[in-house]
Amino acid sequence: MVRIGYTMMTEQAGPRELVDHVVRAEEAGFDFAVTSDHYFPWLRAQGHSPYAWSVLGAAAQATRDIPLMTYVTCPTFRYHPAVVAQKAATMQLLSEGRFRLGLGSGENLNEHVVGGGWPSVDVRHEMLEEAVGIIRDLFRGGHVNHRGTHFDVESARLWDLPDEPPPIGIAVSGERSCELAGRLADLVIATEPKPGLLDSFDEHGGRGKPRVGQLPVCHDPDRDTAVKRAHAQFRWFGSGWKVNSELPHPDSFEQATQFVTPDDVAESIPCGDDPDDFVAAVRPYAEAGFTEIALVQIGGEAQEPYLDWSKSTLLPALRDAFG
Repeated sequence: MVRIGYTMMTEQAGPRELVDHVVRAEEAGFDFAVTSDHYFPWLRAQGHSPYAWSVLGAAAQATRDIPLMTYVTCPTFRYHPAVVAQKAATMQLLSEGRFRLGLGSGENLNEHVVGGGWPSVDVRHEMLEEAVGIIRDLFRGGHVNHRGTHFDVESARLWDLPDEPPPIGIAVSGERSCELAGRLADLVIATEPKPGLLDSFDEHGGRGKPRVGQLPVCHDPDRDTAVKRAHAQFRWFGSGWKVNSELPHPDSFEQATQFVTPDDVAESIPCGDDPDDFVAAVRPYAEAGFTEIALVQIGGEAQEPYLDWSKSTLLPALRDAFG
């Protein structure tokens, strides 16, 4: 059985709209919800980037049962890991145990704003490993002191702790991040259906743990409209993580994707309103071994018709196909 999720994409809608959308996603029958955690949109055409943690707090109060998750938060630049631990513990309390903390090594697009530079990926992975250790120490309760390579913690303590700490997920894109996730995480996160990623995750200790993927889609009754919207707002997606994590500004993504055509985008993102096309796009994730797949509907203004269509057509089709 594959669980189907909804993505609150902070890059394409304002905070009140995002909360309204996740309420409707719960009503439509999505199994879980995730949110991005950005300071900038990928492209200017997306036009938004509210503070994800305020949105999550509001979503926890506005919804009843749908699980919530960051997809993903970087706990090493904009946020100190001790602060991330406090935010995550609070979210677990607000949501009454429905929260999962998805973490990753970050993107220059969002983390450059604090002026700390952008180190090599090896250093970013070192920082992530140290941050996860600090967060887990704080989740255990008591005072934490830490003198590390990248972070110091001075007599920190979480005064409001849930009975069960939120599970921690780690985003992966290659062998080193898979090793970290298998060893340190409770679940793995990825944006590509590469079986090798999950194999590596298993080899390093991840066997039997949940694995969450993400897939962009673009629903519209008029397929040409959907393709145009996907191209305008999501043509960056196919650049790959090694590129997407390094570029520092939406204008950089504009330049990097200037030769990507609408047809290029339509080859990798299902567009239109034929549920068979969406089932076919999900299938590689299911066959790769992902247990949960969060769909991203492209376009903030297109969420409500997409959610209505998901309830009536898409979710039944996906459940018929994948249980």
